[in-house]
Amino acid sequence: MRALIVVDMQVDFCPGGALAVAGGDEIVAPINALMGEYDSVVLTQDWHPADHSSFAASHPGAESYSTVQMPYGPQVLWPSHCVIGTGGAAFHPELLLDRADMIIRKGFRAGIDSYSAFFENDRTTPTGLAGYLRERGLTDLHFVGLAHDFCVAWSAIDALRLGFSATVLESATRAIDLDGSREAARGAMREAGVTLA
Repeated sequence: MRALIVVDMQVDFCPGGALAVAGGDEIVAPINALMGEYDSVVLTQDWHPADHSSFAASHPGAESYSTVQMPYGPQVLWPSHCVIGTGGAAFHPELLLDRADMIIRKGFRAGIDSYSAFFENDRTTPTGLAGYLRERGLTDLHFVGLAHDFCVAWSAIDALRLGFSATVLESATRAIDLDGSREAARGAMREAGVTLA
């Protein structure tokens, strides 16, 4: 059975948001149109405390988009975004929320970021999504949403690692493209065996 995994379609990642992805709002209607073709729809939601360690503001003197070393590896420092309870953390107002069977919130632990829908950035702390999908018999996963080169790519690669099939529908994603990160992510996904459609 097939599931559509809609990654982080939130206000802060769309134009005008705190960590806007160019054209992020352009993919809402195509994603809504896809939802009816799947046995299940899962939404992920970036959900950060205000003092999250991935925020540049939590590191005095640090610049947004610089990289620091965390116990779990290198971490890009982002502008503060998707803070729990703020309007920026909300889903895009045009996204069809009533089609979703589940919402997975990630990034709520202050000391570790979470790009993947399946794991925190330590690559071992699970979100619970894999168990949900297995119990529902959902094995063929298609990924859309924001951002192509971070949360979408990490999610698709982790899906394969966990034994699911993974396809990224690139026309229904948009990338941050930080220092060539879009093409790097495409290469990493291809190498892992993710289908780019």
